[in-house]
Amino acid sequence: MNREEEYLQKRIMDLANQSDRNGHYTFTGFLSQGEQDLFYRTLPELAGISYTLFGGMEGCERQMIRFGDSGQLGYEEAFPIVCMEIAPKMEKFADTLSHRDYLGALMHLGIDRSTLGDIQVREKRAYLFCHEKVQAYIGQNLDQIRHTSVSCSVQSELPQAMKPVLAKETLVVSSLRTDAVVAKLYHLTRSRSIALFREKKIYVNGRSLENNAGMLKEGDVVSVRGFGKFVYVSALGETRKGRLSVLVERYV
Repeated sequence: MNREEEYLQKRIMDLANQSDRNGHYTFTGFLSQGEQDLFYRTLPELAGISYTLFGGMEGCERQMIRFGDSGQLGYEEAFPIVCMEIAPKMEKFADTLSHRDYLGALMHLGIDRSTLGDIQVREKRAYLFCHEKVQAYIGQNLDQIRHTSVSCSVQSELPQAMKPVLAKETLVVSSLRTDAVVAKLYHLTRSRSIALFREKKIYVNGRSLENNAGMLKEGDVVSVRGFGKFVYVSALGETRKGRLSVLVERYV
């Protein structure tokens, strides 16, 4: 464990203990998948601590942890997350911007990465989940991305364009081993699929999976860095050649 991981682990434990000791909710910033995996590895040291992960909507990769629950504390407190739309002032003349363009412009403002969640790019606009404490600063200062003038507004409801779209796909695989399903879905050789596990690029339900022989269970959410994310739904049965037909839902 490096120094940054040690600091994050200590911070997570401090927040969990503050919630338990003082009887109120505490929140982390937005955590990457690797940081969430560190949290899961820390869980044995947090026995009895209640927690929830959330990033603004179902399926978010970057998520906050909230320590505490209404059963213990006697009240409910929402996550300090807001959704902002970043839209061109003149769509007709706007550049086609990438996720990297939006993130780069936000980071150029000097914003702490932990205050920024997922960014969903939809045609010539983007939707950003961020900590409520930076929404005003972003709204006042983010006015241009590359050559495109933009305006930012807080969304009172989750825009329809942000809601995840899942496409059903049927695959024929040799087994329910995670590497077999990943290789088939993303058209990879088995050796390339196995390498992704060794490179710690495979996450199942938010936890890093290095054992490529791990078997998938119904409802598992699998994220493959650089390729995408899918939900393993179920096995449909055997083919005549003794292989398995399975159903997955790929995030589009």
